[in-house]
Amino acid sequence: MPSRRAPTERQKRLGAELRKLRMAAGRSTDHVAGLLGLERTRISNMESGIRVISPERVRMMTSDYGCSDTAYVEALVAMAGNRERGWWEQYRETLPAGMLDIAELEWHASRLRTAQTVHVPGLLQTEDYARAVFSSGLPPMSRLEVELHVRHRMERQRVVDEIARPYEGYVHEAALRMQFGGREVMRAQLRHLCSMSERENITLRVIPVQCGAFPGAGHAMLYAEGAVPQLDTVQLDSAHGPVFTHTATDLTRYQAHLEWMAKNTLPADASRDFIHAIADQL
Repeated sequence: MPSRRAPTERQKRLGAELRKLRMAAGRSTDHVAGLLGLERTRISNMESGIRVISPERVRMMTSDYGCSDTAYVEALVAMAGNRERGWWEQYRETLPAGMLDIAELEWHASRLRTAQTVHVPGLLQTEDYARAVFSSGLPPMSRLEVELHVRHRMERQRVVDEIARPYEGYVHEAALRMQFGGREVMRAQLRHLCSMSERENITLRVIPVQCGAFPGAGHAMLYAEGAVPQLDTVQLDSAHGPVFTHTATDLTRYQAHLEWMAKNTLPADASRDFIHAIADQL
């Protein structure tokens, strides 16, 4: 199988899961190399996502590791077998790899949940609002760079629009009042949020300022549920690009954040009325 110089997050995740299973089973890389008839270095490359793993080899490895969780094994096999180029690949070499990894993560998730404190959710942004967000960064992007980022963001929205992936978003009141692009752009954005929140697959809930302090206030968060719980992933924004984590400790922490928000934010209908009221004030 060919190797890759820069594996995607999804490819690295498959390798990480196989490494975790191997270590839990007490198998050495030498043992697996003998099982598959490969050099030891190729096993390390598979587990780091650098080298492609075939579905057949995934089955051989998981069987040897004694993994009896059929749903988990089939999910790993599906990850290895999916070789089709996603729509995001057209942006390879023109946009940061992390942005493509986010799009791929969303595309393959079974459900999406986000929490935003400064911006409205990316999957629900209008073109004008997204353009204002990307135009506000430093160092400033060229006009072409801004438009590439906007187009990519609009295509990401296919996951909740065309595919109707279940989506639950929590957005802080502060993000609803920050006028990216000016009053008219923000008013249109708020109206769009209300319209999208009426769709069956979309739930949008507001964190009002009266809530005071809340968990995860310092960053935006995406919780992408995998085909099985073991493949859930959390993505956090940072000044240096997206950060991905899937350790059991981190997944439990961010699940608790979302549970807190489900209990303490405005209900969906009240949130829609709240957003309408802010739009009317502009």
